[in-house]
Amino acid sequence: MRASSLIGPLESRSSDGGRLVAAVGLSAAGDTLALIPLAALISERTGSGALVGALFGALWAPMVFLSPPAGWLADRFETTRLLLGVSLIQAAVAASFVLVLDSVMGIILVAALVGSGHAIAQAAEFSLAPSIATGDRLKRLNGRIEAARYVGMIAGPAAGGALAATGGTEVALLGNAATFLFVAAVARSLRVRRRPGKHDHASGPSAREGFAVLFAPSLRLIISVATLSLFLMTAVWTAEPFFARDVLGGNDVTYGLLMSSWTLGMAIGAIGLANRIPARAMVGAALALIALQGAGLLAPTIWLSIPFALSIYVIGGVAHGAKNTLIRTLIHEGVPAAFHGRAAAAYNALRNGAELLALGTGGIMVSDLGARTTMSISGALPMTVALAVAAGLWLRGSATSRPARLRGGLPQRKARPTPP
Repeated sequence: MRASSLIGPLESRSSDGGRLVAAVGLSAAGDTLALIPLAALISERTGSGALVGALFGALWAPMVFLSPPAGWLADRFETTRLLLGVSLIQAAVAASFVLVLDSVMGIILVAALVGSGHAIAQAAEFSLAPSIATGDRLKRLNGRIEAARYVGMIAGPAAGGALAATGGTEVALLGNAATFLFVAAVARSLRVRRRPGKHDHASGPSAREGFAVLFAPSLRLIISVATLSLFLMTAVWTAEPFFARDVLGGNDVTYGLLMSSWTLGMAIGAIGLANRIPARAMVGAALALIALQGAGLLAPTIWLSIPFALSIYVIGGVAHGAKNTLIRTLIHEGVPAAFHGRAAAAYNALRNGAELLALGTGGIMVSDLGARTTMSISGALPMTVALAVAAGLWLRGSATSRPARLRGGLPQRKARPTPP
């Protein structure tokens, strides 16, 4: 039971990779392009932080709750056609934002529908990458995809604010819808084809399959540490605005510079650092990068200086981007191709679930402990966990071992020896 790929010449693969990178970057820009004016609209109209949070939750929650069908669809149907169809539907749904701007509940409902499309599209995008590139080329492609996502996240808010200011909220939202049409055009132009095996999906959508391959022995440790560290570190999202203003003595510009510094570092790490790490050292390197990412949050709380915080945020972002690229590549290499969609959806569910939980936890921590202490804890705990696990692997002599590919998809019972 395996997925097969029909791939053209090497130059076709390269052009497919470039198109996929561009689609991911523009899609990320479109997402933030729409969210900024929508969040501002809800905040101005209602003054409710809870409703603004509900907007973001509506976009992210489908990644968690729809992971079984999203992953199953990505593995069940030819992937480029699935991406094409989903992108066209998302374009129509995103355009309908302009029809519900008078209703906050309508806006949140449309955001949930867009998020549902994201759950499928991201699983499809993840599954296509190994059909375009393999080996070191796959890691480079993953780095370019991650970097494009981060650049889009930087460009989107600025573009959204500019479009909303010059043409109104409707123009910004229609710009977001246009990005989905671009992704659809890219999917239509891709030459690579990823087709499912005939018997891989008889059981239908199941959360068990995605999580089973994701937590198989070869990946269990790094996925567990990465998910735990994400939960611990995401709590800083609620603390950083207060830290920038009340602790560092800055203002909203300082907060924006901190966020931009971290995201810029992520793009640098995804392209520049991840490609320099040998395949045999990816697990150990990912753990070290998680520790460095935590240090990037902890250090600015020790020496209170805006220039120091900005420089350390770049370093923390470099570690974050390189780590994301390595884990993405480890999943590609450690999971059979027939299960890439389900593994991607399961990992997205873990990440988005951890982030949603951490946002609530972070709000409580900031209220009870303050922004500085919240950031210190959020940096120190994942750093300690990652260093402890890395030390344990090093002592056992396995920190540089490359994860073995699973055989046959889901974990199998050990076969009995055949009698002579």
